Amino acid sequence: MDDGKAGRGFFDDHIAGRTGADRDDVRLGPTYGADFGVVAVADSVVAMATDPVFVLRALGIERAAWFAFHICVSDVALSGLSPAHLAVDLNLPPDTATETFDAIWEVFDREARALGVSLTTGHTGTYEGCSFPTVGGATALAVGAAEDVVTPTGAQPGDRVVVTKGPAVETTGMLGVLFGDRLPISAAAAAAARDRFADATPVRDAATMAAAGEVTAMHDATERGLANGLHELAAASGVGLSVARDAVPVLPGVRAVCEQFGMDAWAASSEGTVIAAVDPGSVDAVLGALGDEGIPAADVGVVEAGGGVTVDGDPLAEPAADPLWPAYRTARSRYGDDA
Repeated sequence: MDDGKAGRGFFDDHIAGRTGADRDDVRLGPTYGADFGVVAVADSVVAMATDPVFVLRALGIERAAWFAFHICVSDVALSGLSPAHLAVDLNLPPDTATETFDAIWEVFDREARALGVSLTTGHTGTYEGCSFPTVGGATALAVGAAEDVVTPTGAQPGDRVVVTKGPAVETTGMLGVLFGDRLPISAAAAAAARDRFADATPVRDAATMAAAGEVTAMHDATERGLANGLHELAAASGVGLSVARDAVPVLPGVRAVCEQFGMDAWAASSEGTVIAAVDPGSVDAVLGALGDEGIPAADVGVVEAGGGVTVDGDPLAEPAADPLWPAYRTARSRYGDDA
């Protein structure tokens, strides 16, 4: 298997068709491009998603735990429903200090309270063979009415494509925090890069958009970045997307960091970026609501019949790999391995 999240070929060859019982209560099951499932329960539905608990200690425990928590609740937030419950499994290395656990858990508790999320159940232990940064997994649940759910499968030809924050937000923020002072970029660019770390969550973006107007599909731009996110949304909905490159927001610090490592910003992981299909009549309301929340966003293109993604009329290739971790390894070799 390749590094990182499994791609479309692996999903089609090894997962699709082997998904257990075919139950009538499943409203959205395993689908390439969909990062959560939906199950009917009585008169409501439950959106659920599972993600690794990823605690990169080099970020500092507070930042690392904040990022880990938001990764765990982000996928269900993209359903348009508010995250409500989180089950957390922490499989920690045997030498983990109690103080380290407390520091992580205090952040999880703080962020959960702020979002109205109950840390409902879980498992905590130390085990041989476990190591940071991936120290377990978590399943998030969101509960609501079926008509309020937004999935990545609902985009329709004629919808507009709205993107928040733009490419490489997570990549820029992470490298900015870890190496910003050592990169040969201006002090202003380094500060801007560090600031991007706080943008690496889509929870407010998704809630704001879903409440503001008719959003027909939402997806994120995490592993393999904006380019892969566009392809995943197009595949999940069975449509094509036509995007204008210059219309896509690019936040301060992104270009400087990506240029330092020769990265394609559109292929770089961008937790915090949301790609949405929006009914044309709701675009102004959605963009206005995002603006009121201080979230940069733009109408960048249109949903079309067919398939695939074009940018300025040319086909957009699906990234083969995400450049974040190669850049991280390069930075450690250049600037020291303390990160």
